[in-house]
Amino acid sequence: MRAAALRFELFLPTCHSLKEKRAVLRPLTEGLRRRFSVSVAEVGYQNAWQRSVVGVALVAADGARLESQIEKVRRYVEDNLEVEVCEVAVYYSED
Repeated sequence: MRAAALRFELFLPTCHSLKEKRAVLRPLTEGLRRRFSVSVAEVGYQNAWQRSVVGVALVAADGARLESQIEKVRRYVEDNLEVEVCEVAVYYSED
């Protein structure tokens, strides 16, 4: 079993309130959960309108599957038109 966590630092240029921010992040996080069966949470900048840090946790049977899932999750977030990805970090579990 292999596990990894992704940290996405996001810029939300169209948001001018926390309500607008939630309206942008909710479909993104729910889409990740539904499509990839991962755990997702906003883990930073909760009180900022145009910034967010989203954490994603993944588990796979082997390293190749884990890398494939990481790339699919990255593409899904980067293809979202309402957010700009400022930084992505990947953290792997120790064996």
